[in-house]
Amino acid sequence: MSLRRLAASSRSQVPPFAVMDILARVDALRAEGRDVVSLCAGEPSAGAPAAVSARAAEIHASGRPLTYTPALGTAELRAAIAGHYRRWYGLDVDPGQVAVTTGSSGAFMLSFLAAFEAGDRVALARPGYPAYRNILAALGCEVVEVDAGPETRYQPTPAMLDAAASERGPLAGVVLASPANPTGTMVSRAELAALTDWCAANGARLVSDEIYHGITYAGADPADSADSVDPVDPVDPVTADEHSPRGVCAWELDREAIVISSFSKYWGMTGWRLGWMLVPKELVSAVDALAGNVALCPPAPSQLAAVEAFTPDSYTQADAWVAGYAQTRQTLLDALPALGWGPAAPADGAFYLYAELGAQLERFGDSREYCRALLEAEGVALVPGTDFDAVHGGRAVRLSFAAGQAAVESAIERILRFQRA
Repeated sequence: MSLRRLAASSRSQVPPFAVMDILARVDALRAEGRDVVSLCAGEPSAGAPAAVSARAAEIHASGRPLTYTPALGTAELRAAIAGHYRRWYGLDVDPGQVAVTTGSSGAFMLSFLAAFEAGDRVALARPGYPAYRNILAALGCEVVEVDAGPETRYQPTPAMLDAAASERGPLAGVVLASPANPTGTMVSRAELAALTDWCAANGARLVSDEIYHGITYAGADPADSADSVDPVDPVDPVTADEHSPRGVCAWELDREAIVISSFSKYWGMTGWRLGWMLVPKELVSAVDALAGNVALCPPAPSQLAAVEAFTPDSYTQADAWVAGYAQTRQTLLDALPALGWGPAAPADGAFYLYAELGAQLERFGDSREYCRALLEAEGVALVPGTDFDAVHGGRAVRLSFAAGQAAVESAIERILRFQRA
């Protein structure tokens, strides 16, 4: 009898994020004394609201024991999150249907485990956030990537879902991000309604990633400032009368959807590792049991301090940061003609620009080589589109302008110099 060879499981063989390798190289270059501008990570540079940080300092200074909390979070924080939905969307949310998680990443793991069986087919847009497909694949689901291009602002449509279902069989779920990573594009209320209607008619569960809600630029048109790039904005971005200034919550239309959000983006609390999900009633007990087994509970000190994120001062501070992102975004859009790149997504929200490289592809071949050469020559770190789209991503790059105005201005200057060399 031969013994089984001990090795990593096949389900663990998911591709790593290219951005992590880039960030490691950024650290190495900085250790060598190089001045590097990193527009890689979707990480707000300001940090948490002052009230949240002050509350965290009080908690740690008090010496109170930081013990486990309930698996789905403290009652106080769950109630505060429910209140947030009343404030922003006019929704009455039962705090018992709020699950606090270890970042939105924990919410994706719990939602996919609770909603889908191994072998289920789950659709998502390409380009898209790679963790969706990698987590689903590791859980044994069949990932159905829908090729969503500029003609639909990189968002899925019911017609695309019909085609995906007719080709290989019914879909058990659809993952939607609005605003999306890497494109920043949003769906309108009517478009979201069409998708929720499709899911209801086809017995599919919608998982709505809303972590960038609150970071929106309603009515702004990249083509206004970059019309010499052909085409910068093939379809007009979502306008102010089509969605709320914060984004449309899927629960405004369908309480069978799973809604996922986070403190990381609008509130700038990436390292606090705290997110949440709105859970349909029939999944609450499953999510509760899974959460207790997977992580016991979300980080206790983060939960205790995060209640302060929902104070008027914290909202005001976060909105000021969004105004800063809008200014930096416009600086980047104004630079597109000089950069000479190809089609760019209309960044309705979030803090990303996703653009094809245009003529630079003739020089470098693909976006990975372009990003590698740019980092080494000029110390500017961008993410190749291959992280988000294995088919067409070699033509595109993603820039995060969350790093702020000064970083973006410096990066533009360096990129232009690099492309002239």
